Amino acid sequence: MKTGNTSKVARKTGLAPGTVVYVGKKATKDLFIDVFDYNKDYLDEKKLKNIEEAFTYENKETITWINVNGLNHVKEIEKLGKDFELHPLILEDITNTQQRPKMEEHEEYIFMVLKMLYFDKDQNLKFENISFIQGSNYLLSFQEADGDVFDAVRDRLRNSKGRVRSNGADYLLYALMDAIVDNYFNLMETMGDKIEELEENLFSEKPNKDLIHEIHGLKREILKIRRAVYPLREVVNQIDKVDLSLITEKTQLYLRDLYDHVIQVSESIDIQRELIWSLMDMHMTTISNRMNEVMKVLTIMATIFIPLTFIAGIYGMNFENIPELKFKYGYFVLWGVMIGIFLAMLYYFKRKEWL
Repeated sequence: MKTGNTSKVARKTGLAPGTVVYVGKKATKDLFIDVFDYNKDYLDEKKLKNIEEAFTYENKETITWINVNGLNHVKEIEKLGKDFELHPLILEDITNTQQRPKMEEHEEYIFMVLKMLYFDKDQNLKFENISFIQGSNYLLSFQEADGDVFDAVRDRLRNSKGRVRSNGADYLLYALMDAIVDNYFNLMETMGDKIEELEENLFSEKPNKDLIHEIHGLKREILKIRRAVYPLREVVNQIDKVDLSLITEKTQLYLRDLYDHVIQVSESIDIQRELIWSLMDMHMTTISNRMNEVMKVLTIMATIFIPLTFIAGIYGMNFENIPELKFKYGYFVLWGVMIGIFLAMLYYFKRKEWL
């Protein structure tokens, strides 16, 4: 049986290269287009009603950031790509949310794919594909749905804080990438809290019965995060190593710092991945220890009752000539012997620290 995700990927099978098909699950009813047009002394922020309004920003002297929300509107994206002279394969990658993070250099622009990761209000891990097209004086960004981690960058643009208003489109690209990576740190902090919560539950007197499923769920989440973050190291490192005409030397310095942050996130992912695996091992060890404790108690009980059962079995035999049967106090003496054996064995087990 095919899943919904598989069927969407299958729609691209057999199509010619460069065919723009949306592969994803976050279809939006309306197309949302936000524009920030600015320089050091000027800022114009607006929401566009249609994609054609964005065509006027291509050759302006100011820096323009056009943010497109709604990758399922492939016709509108194709119109924007045609006006900005984007290669059809680039448009195909933009609408393919299964695309691995990467960077490509073209003659007039740089194309980049990243993954935005965040936890929703129910603490479910969410992925969103985001693509960037950076030209000499413009930056196009394409998102699956409304909502992102760029509010801090928008505030800096509105309030003319920091360096973003004084630099070019390459610095804006860096600022947006930095916002994504900074959110990775928040993500890892939340993952760390989840791991600590599971660890406390694991060593509690009455652990959650669904603990093994929660650990498996956390393991899947960290693997998804790892697949999204690890390729970003190559992307940022590639920008630093390759001589890109659209990236100034000044911005390169910030990108090197960004690379250090990505490495830190990657190391955190590896550490938390090991912690989750150790949680799995500890859970299995705890189950085994509890089973051993149960078996130990049952074994001690069985050991205590073996001699008592032996005595009861002897005097339960139906022979006429059993000397003790005629003894007046035989019943009470037998009870005393059995209780004595019971207490002696308890003392022995306590001394051996088996109880």
